[in-house]
Amino acid sequence: MDRTPYQDKIIQRYYENRPELMRQKIAELITDIYLATTDKKRAQLWRRVELALKNLNVEQKKIDALLEKADPVVLAQFLEKELGGY
Repeated sequence: MDRTPYQDKIIQRYYENRPELMRQKIAELITDIYLATTDKKRAQLWRRVELALKNLNVEQKKIDALLEKADPVVLAQFLEKELGGY
């Protein structure tokens, strides 16, 4: 499938801005975790956090430590200190 130059630029900009998009996604997930009413929903949201962290190339041992604590406050602190934003 051939893409137009316009489409190529859109794709290129997405990948250039991907780190910022992932940080924003994690920030939104932190809010969603706070508001989640069931353990099942929280578990689902933590899986999405894991995927976003992997997309940011965070070391697996750091991801595992965050998931083990499953504390949105710790995740927010990590996001601010390690990933440069919240």
